[in-house]
Amino acid sequence: MLAAVVSRVLSGVTQKPASRVLVASCNYSNDAMFAIKKCDLYRLEEGPPVTTVLTREDGLRYYRMMQTVRRMELKADQLYKQKFIRGFCHLCDGQEACSVGLEAGINPTDRVITSYRAHGLCYTRGLSVRSILAELTGRRGGCAKGKGGSMHMYVKNFYGGNGIVGAQGPLGAGIALACKYKGNKEVCLALYGDGAANQGQIAEAHNMAALWKLPCVFICENNLYGMGTPVERASASTDYYKRGNFIPGLRVDGMDVLGVREATKFVADYCRSGKGPIVMELQTYRYHGHSMSDPGISYRTREEVQNVRRESDPIMLLKDRMVDSKLATVEELKDIDVEVRKEVEDAAQFAMTDPEPPLEELAHHIYCNTPAFEVRGANQWIKFKSLS
Repeated sequence: MLAAVVSRVLSGVTQKPASRVLVASCNYSNDAMFAIKKCDLYRLEEGPPVTTVLTREDGLRYYRMMQTVRRMELKADQLYKQKFIRGFCHLCDGQEACSVGLEAGINPTDRVITSYRAHGLCYTRGLSVRSILAELTGRRGGCAKGKGGSMHMYVKNFYGGNGIVGAQGPLGAGIALACKYKGNKEVCLALYGDGAANQGQIAEAHNMAALWKLPCVFICENNLYGMGTPVERASASTDYYKRGNFIPGLRVDGMDVLGVREATKFVADYCRSGKGPIVMELQTYRYHGHSMSDPGISYRTREEVQNVRRESDPIMLLKDRMVDSKLATVEELKDIDVEVRKEVEDAAQFAMTDPEPPLEELAHHIYCNTPAFEVRGANQWIKFKSLS
């Protein structure tokens, strides 16, 4: 009888997986110091530090965020091929250190605006995987109610992806002007690619920002290819951090999340101090093609992509650092991988089953906090009501 009672008691106790028992018994380091690559500088006497401290808590958070962005983008690839996602879709897997490192170096109240390759920044700025994937599939649960799609996602203090190449440059300068006007010591990060760096409006935005000493960080995500064209064939000068001419700049290893974090802190402090704008080039790499319509191997070899994965993958670099310095164990990071996969799978199921927005809501959310009004449809007899 006693054996039966003991058996019933034990059966109600949740057994911990062996890996979690092992993790619980480990002696972790609370933090560790790492060397980071020295930045190339332009019109600057000093740059970001060449060493930094990573705490265990921050390391685990960065690792989870980068894995989430990676898995989310791979799931978007799958949903696109299954025709749940239509239209334009630009993925950022390989560039996770950029979005995570940038967010780690600024305040939540700072402003960010970027190009159409926006999914990673959408997540780091605060959108859930569910709301991002549902927006990609055009469902009501999406962050823009299913009406924005891949290139038009928004959240507080994030002014979206922008479908017009380079448009975020002058828009970012305008946002920075608003920050200066309000006197709130906030900065704006305006991101664009190496292809957009040759746009005239980027140069115009540089000029205006310098004249008015706007707190704007112009960030060129240089992933080596503008669509399918190598930077060497498209740009007379590939030193994008010097493109501001009269604006200081720096070039950063965009595959190292710690390097990006420290550089972002440096440029944000520079702008907050009232010195005006600054240009930052992040040297990074995308694993996918320019968009889902681009296989990505007609202008570069598979061996090139595999070599970057093997030598410079941002998630692998952080993982190796954390394990080698005893900030985490391989088993613990594997547990995070499992949790991330489940989160992304659950989000994908929601994105495939959530209803699409009804036609009656087509004209909603044109303006914020305005009375309802009518919007003409495809002809004068069709009217839609617009609600804020």
